[in-house]
Amino acid sequence: VQLVESGGEPVQAGGSLRLSCEGSGYDKPNYCMGWYRQAPGKEREGVAAIDTDGSTSYKDSVKGRFTISQDNTKNTLYLQMNDLKPEDTAMYFCASGPPTGTLATMLRKPQLWLNWGQGTQVTVS
Repeated sequence: VQLVESGGEPVQAGGSLRLSCEGSGYDKPNYCMGWYRQAPGKEREGVAAIDTDGSTSYKDSVKGRFTISQDNTKNTLYLQMNDLKPEDTAMYFCASGPPTGTLATMLRKPQLWLNWGQGTQVTVS
């Protein structure tokens, strides 16, 4: 199983970025996909997730600014981030795993996800 994130870079507040996560080696059609982030000294937190039926769930602080989507033909997960704020600065990780409870529950519990990428750094100043 391999998840490879890309797209993170320094950006000014109010700017936009699109993160990508290319996946391989797992049962993609039956797995949920998610984005997490971790800032220095803080716990990893769920940002957005998408279920096998296309339904989505978001952390409250990113609702209306971030959009999670996927292109199954390319086995790629995306996170469109608009109106970025300094508090969005973190290492962003993508994750995959079989559905375990509701999507909102999975967002709150990183231990429910099976596979993780290495992360891509987003810095907002």
